[in-house]
Amino acid sequence: MEMNVTDLACTRGGMRVLEGVSFDVPSGRALVLRGPNGIGKTTLLRTLAGLQPADAGSVTPGPEAIAYASHADGNKAVLTVAENLTFWARLHGTSDIRPALRDFNLEALETRPAGSLSAGQKRRLGLARMAVTGRPIWLFDEPTVSLDTDSVALFAAAVDRHLGAGGSAIVATHIDLGLEGETLELAPFRAEAPEDHHDAFHEAFL
Repeated sequence: MEMNVTDLACTRGGMRVLEGVSFDVPSGRALVLRGPNGIGKTTLLRTLAGLQPADAGSVTPGPEAIAYASHADGNKAVLTVAENLTFWARLHGTSDIRPALRDFNLEALETRPAGSLSAGQKRRLGLARMAVTGRPIWLFDEPTVSLDTDSVALFAAAVDRHLGAGGSAIVATHIDLGLEGETLELAPFRAEAPEDHHDAFHEAFL
């Protein structure tokens, strides 16, 4: 499914951080977000996912078509790997977790409580959650944190399969995942801080 973003403005902590953001992500393609720390990648993704309102502009389709994987893995520590995926699958009206277990190399861990997993295994489980949502647009915020080289390859392959099935993806990452699509640098969309904010900032250190 295609995503269209037009003249989007995003705020963080009551201050506008990005403005005039426009792009299209066609079905079967990915968009990689790039920019220095603090530029607003997470804020943009949260706005696209409908977790916070846009300050201006439009996003289509709406949140009902979008699955979002943030920095947090979203795992329930007392549930097993399989139980975690089953929970998310039922929440989204799907049922088959086997492909997600296979694609993220979790089959040998499916009876393990999530709380006993290593950091990399927890991350794989958190990412596998996306595959059971049944949603066509996937958003990822630094998905490769805690992943080793083999797990990064597993993740990239899973996203590539999603694109091949007609889905689309937006990924904030600093590494090259080899996905079919474009790169969007966010620095040109950085919002100018209001003059009174600059004054208040300097006065705080006088």
